[in-house]
Formats: sequence, C-alpha cells, structure tokens
Amino acid sequence: MRVLVLGSGAREHALVARLASDPETETVLAAPGNPGIARVARTQPIDLTNVAAVAELAASERIDLTVVGPELPLSLGLADRFAADGQLLFGPTAAAARLESSKAFAKTFMARHAVPTARFHVAESLDSARAQIHEGAFGFPVVLKADGLAAGKGVVIADDASAADAAIVAAMADRKFGGAGERLVIEECLSGPEVSFFLICDGTRALSIGSAQDHKRIFDDDRGPNTGGMGAFAPSPLLDAALEARVMREIVDPVLAGMAAEGHPFRGFLYVGLMLTSDGPKVIEFNVRLGDPEAQVVLPLIDEPLVPILAAAAGGALRHSSVRRGHDALAGVVLASRGYPESSESGCPIEGVDRAAALAHVAVYHAGTTVRDGRLVTAGGRVLTVVGRGRTLADAIARAYAGIEQISFDGMQYRHDIGKRALSRRA
Repeated sequence: MRVLVLGSGAREHALVARLASDPETETVLAAPGNPGIARVARTQPIDLTNVAAVAELAASERIDLTVVGPELPLSLGLADRFAADGQLLFGPTAAAARLESSKAFAKTFMARHAVPTARFHVAESLDSARAQIHEGAFGFPVVLKADGLAAGKGVVIADDASAADAAIVAAMADRKFGGAGERLVIEECLSGPEVSFFLICDGTRALSIGSAQDHKRIFDDDRGPNTGGMGAFAPSPLLDAALEARVMREIVDPVLAGMAAEGHPFRGFLYVGLMLTSDGPKVIEFNVRLGDPEAQVVLPLIDEPLVPILAAAAGGALRHSSVRRGHDALAGVVLASRGYPESSESGCPIEGVDRAAALAHVAVYHAGTTVRDGRLVTAGGRVLTVVGRGRTLADAIARAYAGIEQISFDGMQYRHDIGKRALSRRA
C-alpha cells in the first residue's frame, strides 16, 4: 500500500517508522515531515490546515491510506473532505473530532451517555466563570480548561480563588489561548494516578493497542508548569487486564455507541486520558489521535502488521479481535530547548543523534529539528525523544538515558526521573 502520514513531530516520526516496517507497505510519504522522518521516508512540504491541498496531494500521489498525526486538520474537516472524494483516511470527521476540539462538547457528551468523569460546569462568559469560583461548587484545587484546541497548554490547576481568577482572566479576557479560551470548562480536581489508554476504532468497535504513562511537568518530581509531555513509558503497570476490561465496558463502548447514535461514528485513534480514582477509572480528557510522547513508546510494541488494521478501521470494517503486543518495556525521554514550555530557542546545533541511535535498543525521534547549512539544529520547544527498549522498565530507562548521554545542544533540558516512580512502586 502507498501510505501518507500527516504531521511533523516525534509522534509522526514514530508512525512513519512503524508503518514503513510493514510488509504491506510499498511506500510512505510524509507531509510535511522533518529531518528524522526524511531519513526513512520521502517528505513533502505542505500546510496541513489547507484541506484541499492535502486532499490533492493524496490524489496526485495515488495514496491508498492516509494516517493523520495531529488533531488540527481533523478538526478542520480533513476526514470529511477525503470521504467526499472517495479517499481512505484513518481519522475522525470534524463532528467526531469534537471529543478533543471542544472540551465542552466532550464533557456534555459524557454526561449524556453516563461516562464517568469529573463534575463540571461550562462557563460561557467571564462573569459566569467567576461566579462558579466564588460559589465554590468544586472546591480547591479546581481545574480550568480552555474549550478549544490550545496545543496542550490550555489546562490550569488553580490552588485557590486568586489563582483561579487569574487563569480565568488570562483565558477569557486576555485571550492567552486565542479563540480556544472563549469558553471555559470548570471541573472538580480528581486525585489518583493517570494512565493514557490507546485504541483503534472503526465506528462501532475498538481494539486496544496499549497503555502508557506520561510526565507533563517540565521539571523532576512533577514540578513546574505543564508541557506537551516530557517523557512516557509503556505499558502502564496500573492498567491490568481486569481494569482494561472495565475501561472498555464503562467508557470506550459507551463512547462509541453514543457517537454512532448521535450520527457521528468515531473512526481513528482514540486516546483516553484516565484518572484512576478511589471510585474507579474516570475520563480526564479525550484525544482523537495518538499522544506525544506516548506514541513513541506504544507503537513499537505492536507486534503485527499495522497498516492492514488501520485500513480496515478506516473503512469501518475491523476484522481483528485483538492486536498482538510485545512483552518488552519502552521508556521515552523528551529533550527540550531552553525556555520551554513558555518559549523556545531555535538554531542551536545538535550533536550526537547518530551516536545515540546506533546504540542497541535505542531509537531517536525528531520533533523540533531542521537542517541549516548542512547541520541539524533546533527548531522548536520539544526537540527530540530518545527511547530505550528492554525486557524490564529499568532496562528501558537505562538505555534511554544512555542515549541521551550521546546528545547535546545549547540549552538542552530534560527530566531525569522518567519512569522512576513506577520502579519505586514495584520495589
């Protein structure tokens, strides 16, 4: 099959690497791609918000299957355009993508279909949001979420009324997140460990492809501001077979049934962000694509050809009853530029990537990189993800950090404790 992967981050690098290894794959084209992707696939510059241009690219390249990495083109109706053109795309329609593109839609949808989640209120105005905080309906800390897409940075956990008011003003008055903050979802703050759960969906059925645990805070010991993710490991030891079955029964199946009943069958990757509370698993959020950096540690564990499964799901006809997964553990550590997540430096030369990738059981996935005057340099906040693989999580972590020792660039920052908490729980 001729496969097109859309996106330019480490998630897409992992997708390209995984799909290119399938015997069914004739060729992989990535758009726009990045320097790491360009070493394993042909790349094509393109603006992913230009839905017509993406559809034309797929047609001109005689693409059999398009796989979408980021959420924005899905929210803009890319899957709708491909369906109208008779082209096969793995990803939800714009209406189904509202599970991610609108936090308010997701929360009210869960309420309609009795999917367990935190208590919430949708605030349509600054005064409404402030009134909810003043009334103290959710106590403190309280969670405030920008309704729309905010590149993973639209969530604030406020410890008191003053912090909550500042977050409300920043989102709704100062437009820190642009139009994404026109509405706010205010939620009770759940407590418990978090797990990311990933599925392939065909509109009526879902197949689990694994779990992971992400590390959102910028600094060790979960300190500092939230980021898009500073590292992850897979699989999560917290999601055993019994709990996975419960999540399927209480969350995933009702979501698929509800979306179909409302006329928007969900096809694509479904990412369920879970909080394992004392009352059972509850949904923190949905994403309608793979997570980053979770994709980098989940995809390599799929132990059978992935392209035919994605193609069948895109056509609404999954035939598999399960997806075979390997028994290794993977740990991925994100290398970020100075200033991230508030800002980032670009143009800093990167050394040692090839040395790291040459180590046994180590992979390096590119995100914020570019080539300038023949040299690999930084070009964003999250620059690389270094992934180690091992028979145990401890082995995987050690290999990831051994890879990092080979890499350097000015201002490089990363967490030193990815996966360490899971190791201490096992001790």
